[in-house]
Amino acid sequence: MTKRKVFIKTDLSIPRVEHFRSPSGIIVVPSGEIPPANTVVTFSTIGIGTDRFDFREWYGTRIDQVVYACHMQIARFLDDQDSEVTEATVQTYCVRGLRTFFRYLTFLTVATDRDLALADINRQVIDGYLEFLRDAGTETSTQKSTYNALKAVLRALCNRGLIHEIHAGDNATFPRNPFPGVHNNHKTARPLSKADRTAFSRAVKEAVMPIFSNDIEPTSELLAYALLIIALHTGRNTWPLLEMKPDCLRSHPKADTLFLVLYKRRGHSTSKAAIKTEHQVVESLPTVRPTVAALVRRVIELSDRLRNEAPEGFEDRVWLYRMRTGSRGVGHAGAVSVLTEETLSRAVRLLVKRFNLLDADGKPMRINVSRLRKTFVNRIYEILDGDVASTAIAAGDTVNVTMANYLQPGEDSQRNWKFMGSALVQELLTNTLGATERTPVGRCSDNKHGDYAPKKNGSVCMSFLNCLRCRNYVVTGDDLYRLFSFYWRVLRERARIAPERWRRQFAHIVRLIERDVVAIGLARGVFVESIVDRERERARVDPHPFWRGDTIIADLAGTS
Repeated sequence: MTKRKVFIKTDLSIPRVEHFRSPSGIIVVPSGEIPPANTVVTFSTIGIGTDRFDFREWYGTRIDQVVYACHMQIARFLDDQDSEVTEATVQTYCVRGLRTFFRYLTFLTVATDRDLALADINRQVIDGYLEFLRDAGTETSTQKSTYNALKAVLRALCNRGLIHEIHAGDNATFPRNPFPGVHNNHKTARPLSKADRTAFSRAVKEAVMPIFSNDIEPTSELLAYALLIIALHTGRNTWPLLEMKPDCLRSHPKADTLFLVLYKRRGHSTSKAAIKTEHQVVESLPTVRPTVAALVRRVIELSDRLRNEAPEGFEDRVWLYRMRTGSRGVGHAGAVSVLTEETLSRAVRLLVKRFNLLDADGKPMRINVSRLRKTFVNRIYEILDGDVASTAIAAGDTVNVTMANYLQPGEDSQRNWKFMGSALVQELLTNTLGATERTPVGRCSDNKHGDYAPKKNGSVCMSFLNCLRCRNYVVTGDDLYRLFSFYWRVLRERARIAPERWRRQFAHIVRLIERDVVAIGLARGVFVESIVDRERERARVDPHPFWRGDTIIADLAGTS
């Protein structure tokens, strides 16, 4: 069933004249409006860093018209006009975007020795502001977020006609890409390694257990640990988890399963993760451990006790707790508050310190919900044996987004590439590169002009599926590991494709290895049976790096 769009009614009973346009097209603000009687905008959202922003310090600095227009635009955002944004986002517009822009404009008025108005905001001013950000010496990603916060306000003024916007050309008001390659320069967090994941899981599980006590009073730390466990086992994002509602558990067609349903505000959509309710562990697509369902129910039960005292607008949240100390903009001791990104980060720091969680470099482990999401996605990818499409479904993203932003080379892959690189270096140092003409299946007496070689411009033969049919193919005792790695890779392919196709394309390979290579080699005394058995088992448990990939057989079948 599709979700209906909800239209928010705006109170227009008290009209406010902000400006008018003169017959010549110039925007005029009545002199009595600047500065307005109230120069402070307040934010009621809990945990966004500050509960107010005062424009008074910028009035009287020769940029009054610009300050007034931005001030009124912020008020319109808070009244749900022009754009549907949260108070936390509007607060970012003020603190990060407007504050730096007003500072730049005051410097510009000194340089030009004149007042600046809305009509002066053009491409030249925007370019100067970007240069001002670069000169500040902050990270490029920080510059980009600061510029985007300002651009959201200026773009709203452009849409309302207060600023004349040029949309295209060299004089376009907003440059098309002022921060090229910013994503390449920004290092994102990597998923937790297996050792780090185990250490973190053990620590957070121990830390959250008191939440199941009958006489427990929920604290911000306990709720934060519960949220981290849910994030680790569902891979959901920070804000959908923080805004989780009491009705987040929904029925599932299977009797022993529930849906965890979270609302994604940015996309106006929901995401679901299936949660097992029985005490059995089944590692399949988006299914998570059974303790998560019990944990969610317990958090909902604890929040029900505090719901009547929750701040206005947060009655439908589940991460409610009673504050032990007061805080500006949040409340007094004993007041009911809600979990925020700030309290979540503080709880993580306490957890890392309490359990002495260290990474491979001996530094305190960096934990956040984004990193746990990457850990979940890569774990699912590993469990599903490289099925990207199903992994994307579990992550709630498209295949392209999952591959570009979440999937990372696993620890095994890194070891494999390191091994192959070391082998190549050794061949280069000993001047034996290509001398043995080894292949991933065995050896070849002529890998450039053999039966199945391309015989074009000295290209090396890659038709490994035909090695056992080729007269140039050679197998010695040293090659059994490669041969059996190929053997097991072919057998694993049997479960991935249609039986008829496997019999047509791959069945003969297994038969030829057993009959024409292994059996004949043993009969002629070329191979020793104990070595054959040992290499067969070694290849099954730890195959040669070339045959560990999941797509190599399909690629070879398409090119051979």
